[in-house]
Amino acid sequence: MARIKQITSKNEIPDEHHGIFDSIASSRGRISGPFSVLLHSPEVAGRAAHLGAYIRFESLLEDDDREVAIITAAREMNCNYEWAAHVPIAIEAGVAQKVVDIINDRGSTDGVSANYSLIIRYARQLINDKKVDQETFEQAVSKYGEQGVTELTAAIGYYGMLACALNVFEVTPESGKPTLI
Repeated sequence: MARIKQITSKNEIPDEHHGIFDSIASSRGRISGPFSVLLHSPEVAGRAAHLGAYIRFESLLEDDDREVAIITAAREMNCNYEWAAHVPIAIEAGVAQKVVDIINDRGSTDGVSANYSLIIRYARQLINDKKVDQETFEQAVSKYGEQGVTELTAAIGYYGMLACALNVFEVTPESGKPTLI
């Protein structure tokens, strides 16, 4: 059970913020997870949702690349909710179970495609070291260009921010969903 009430009905927020609630619900199908707690500050929820919608649905990152970045961020942030929500999306996007297991085990990326290995290294460094080393950065710019590496960085940072909220407020995944080790 979350540390604060999870908002799932627009009647739980002031009338002037119902538009924010409706926008989030329509883009995601329902209010759940991070938005159920972020809606205690509707402006924060709305602005976060706007960035998230771009990252999830409009970014130039390929779906599988984006999901590798997201589940790596979830793992490095020890965020069960985010992991549970995005592992199935990653698998559906074509990410092999072997890659998911390596990310979950925090294992070596040997034997993983160079592309996924780069994303995993980049995300691990960004979250754990709060920076990315020059070699990894140059490889990312070479692969994705300046806009792409900016979007990769934003995706990792965005899902790291959501993980902070999910972890602080102890929002847990639905039973039966994949969990971290």
